Amino acid sequence: MTMTEDDFETTTTVHGACPHDCPDTCAMLVTVQGGRATAVRGDPDHPYTHGGLCVKVNNYVEKVYSEDRVLYPMRRTGPKGSGHFERVSWDSALEEIAERFRASIARHGPESIMPVSYLGTEGILNGLNVGDPFFNKLGATVTERTYCDSGACTAYTMTIGATAGVDPESLVHSRYILIWACNMISTNLHLWRYVAEAQRRGAKVVVIDPRRHRTAQRADWYIPIRPGTDGALALAMMHVIISEGLTDQDYVRDYTVGYDELAERVRQYTPEWAEEQTGIPADDIRTLAREYAATDPSMIRIGVAIERHTGGGQTVRSIACLPALVGAWRRVGGGLLQLPLWAFPVNWPAMMHPELATPGTRVVNQFLLGRALTGELGLDPPISALMVYNSNPMVVCPEQEKVAAGLAREDLFTVVSDHFLTDTARYADLVLPATTQLEQDDIMFSWGHFYVTMNTPAVEPLGESVSNTELFRRLAARMGFTEECFTRSDEDMIAEAFDWSDPAMTGITVESLREHGWARLNLPPADEYAPHAEGNFPTPSGKVEFRSSIAEEGGNFVVPLFRQGSNDHQPGDPVDPLPHYIPPRESADTGYRLNLISPKSHAYLNSSAGDQPTQRRVQGEQAVTIHPRDARERGIMDGQYVRVYNDRGQFVALARVDDDIAVGVVAAPMGAWPKNTKDQSTVNAITPFRFADLGNAPTFSDTRVEVERI
Repeated sequence: MTMTEDDFETTTTVHGACPHDCPDTCAMLVTVQGGRATAVRGDPDHPYTHGGLCVKVNNYVEKVYSEDRVLYPMRRTGPKGSGHFERVSWDSALEEIAERFRASIARHGPESIMPVSYLGTEGILNGLNVGDPFFNKLGATVTERTYCDSGACTAYTMTIGATAGVDPESLVHSRYILIWACNMISTNLHLWRYVAEAQRRGAKVVVIDPRRHRTAQRADWYIPIRPGTDGALALAMMHVIISEGLTDQDYVRDYTVGYDELAERVRQYTPEWAEEQTGIPADDIRTLAREYAATDPSMIRIGVAIERHTGGGQTVRSIACLPALVGAWRRVGGGLLQLPLWAFPVNWPAMMHPELATPGTRVVNQFLLGRALTGELGLDPPISALMVYNSNPMVVCPEQEKVAAGLAREDLFTVVSDHFLTDTARYADLVLPATTQLEQDDIMFSWGHFYVTMNTPAVEPLGESVSNTELFRRLAARMGFTEECFTRSDEDMIAEAFDWSDPAMTGITVESLREHGWARLNLPPADEYAPHAEGNFPTPSGKVEFRSSIAEEGGNFVVPLFRQGSNDHQPGDPVDPLPHYIPPRESADTGYRLNLISPKSHAYLNSSAGDQPTQRRVQGEQAVTIHPRDARERGIMDGQYVRVYNDRGQFVALARVDDDIAVGVVAAPMGAWPKNTKDQSTVNAITPFRFADLGNAPTFSDTRVEVERI
């Protein structure tokens, strides 16, 4: 983008899109005066987001022009972790990266280089897959990025296929809304508008969660549950629905497979059994199942947290069976809402270029980063060079102390591209300046609604910052890569971002998106959208698979988006084809009596904004919420500093004594930066690295701890 003299004399409004890894993907309007962005606001014409921006984004201009922005390449001058750097030229930085990468390859082979990235931006161009072609061509270690929804996606597609499910806007027609493991008001704010409208029309809203959070406080019925036991509740609900004859027999007969086997399986999962697992009274479980089955249409919204324990995959398998049992899919506003992203015909292979990867290249999951860097995985060759972009592993990875120890290795060459000097960047040998959303081109799908959104750059890049797409163009040129994908422009990439011939894209063009900023996919209106009223599920059978054929063939795979360098599902060993219960791995037998959960923060998006003054004021100091009974047993008073610990590590937090948390549970939201905490540690210092049952999902909520005064 090149600005003219006139641009500096006029006030313009530019269409933008929130870049965060959030289901809302808000349409933004950026006001530009004299070549400088002066404000961001939501687009009031957008049918879904309605002009609203959340606390994470509504002051985005402050982030863009923050005096703490990294605006030039910098080389480390002090010890790793000290944060001491000096400015260098782009030419010098690129040459050093190329030389060090070539040296690593010559000495150890290309797998000694490891990229670390996730969704610091969610754009199709600059987001999850922007570095994949480069590292595929390089032959670097393939990174598995299963932080979020990989287990849920695996279970969901095994049961009902890769379907968008319910149109979020159709929730106004729902009569019974079950919000399960989702603090919608903090993490999916714009969907709450539709829930609230349904509630106003008479719908009953039920929230199941270990915390009485902002969303639960507005529910008609809040049901507290022990972390990691949601699968037991879902199975017991099926027991009641089947044993009491509450199923939609015609729907089950015509549009499902495996019903008789499912009915036999859930006979053992009685409400009394589930009460022992979940802490929910058996009578409440019966009432929930009966109300859900009898109220038409009924709707379930599951959150990301639903998968974050040992049995998370089977939990989603069980929940995904419920709408078909009661025929909820028959009507508008009935069914299950997980990720509407399945509706978008994104051309992922054009972004990833898996054909450039070397077959058989080793795979390392990013949860194991600390162990990979400290040698505990026994990798051969060891990791000798690391490149981090779109991520802040010192905050988001488990085993925080091991991540720090690995990053502190003097023999590890580390490059970090970011907006700010994060806790990870402080360990880097080179830090590169990245553009913000207001300075770069991108186009967005959504995992929360049916709108494509265009982001047009509003201002020139500040300093010498570059977009991720430009960064990898420069690196590829320096490494001598000549494939066309390494020289294509951002406009070329936008032209490849979707299968524009797909029926869902009918009537949508790059030009129309540039003009209007957004467009709804070419799908039936929300008032008419009931895609599975007569089955038509994208499963091998075309039906809801209570007995999963995919599971029988090897259902524990990683969804393609989550594994850089691969476009295959990578199926594993066969798994039980019927839903079943897997209890939490960690229990009081470990000696730690409290179950820790680490939900998303209200004011941060993972670690994004964790350093911003406004968001830090809203979020407050790193805290842990504990029930009054648990606090009394430990002599803990509200407002005291406490140590939260287990055998993996510890962190210090401010105690918040509140009965909005279940007895035996403590909650410490993630996202704080270690350098801003009392002891330079955060909640991921004590979370486990182990995987859940499906999709190599995380088990952050399967964590036992103790809490004591300090």
